[in-house]
Amino acid sequence: MTNEELNTRLYEKMFAEQEQFRDWLLSQPPAEILNHAYEYTVREDILMTLETRDLEDGQARALLKSGKPLKQIFERWENQETSYMDTVWDTVQEQARAAEAKQKAKAQKER
Repeated sequence: MTNEELNTRLYEKMFAEQEQFRDWLLSQPPAEILNHAYEYTVREDILMTLETRDLEDGQARALLKSGKPLKQIFERWENQETSYMDTVWDTVQEQARAAEAKQKAKAQKER
């Protein structure tokens, strides 16, 4: 099996796993759906990375043999330290600076 075929098979397995998770999620009450919204989104992002990148043969084979590779990857992600919140804060500050500058420019025009 070629590397492309291995990665395609892995993607298809993980896509099916996500569809099962989605079906389960949609059968839950709204509050429970909200409790899992982050998980659903990150799992979608994981799938998206597999659309544009390929694992090495051995890595793809190992994940194919896993029972629920998408769940396992999400659990690893969830326990990992990232700079996500720093990036969110940077974006908040950038928007605040832009809004402040716009308001100052508007105030000067009105004078």
